[in-house]
Amino acid sequence: QVHLVESGGGLVQPGGSLRLSCAASEFSFSTNVMSWYRQAPGKERELVAAISATGGATNYVDSVKGRFTISRDNAKNTVYLQMDSLKPEDTAVYYCNVYADRRDYWGQGTQVTVSS
Repeated sequence: QVHLVESGGGLVQPGGSLRLSCAASEFSFSTNVMSWYRQAPGKERELVAAISATGGATNYVDSVKGRFTISRDNAKNTVYLQMDSLKPEDTAVYYCNVYADRRDYWGQGTQVTVSS
């Protein structure tokens, strides 16, 4: 059973930073694309960033380009999302995702709130 556990969320002021982590287990982490999604109240879940299996390729939604950085450590089975210059509109629950065994798997989510 694929297991994804996010951590690192919290309350931060506009302009601040947070680093999210997602610890993965029970699948071949180093051969899978990993992604971060977010869902704000009343909105659909959206893809924020994704990273290839080796970490050599990444992509981001336009609204976070230049502010967020996705990375991974295949030795630790962990994917990260470094979030800088945070804005109130980044407030959401952030989810780690992997598509494996022909289905999507999700973590429980971690709340990020950007407010003064």
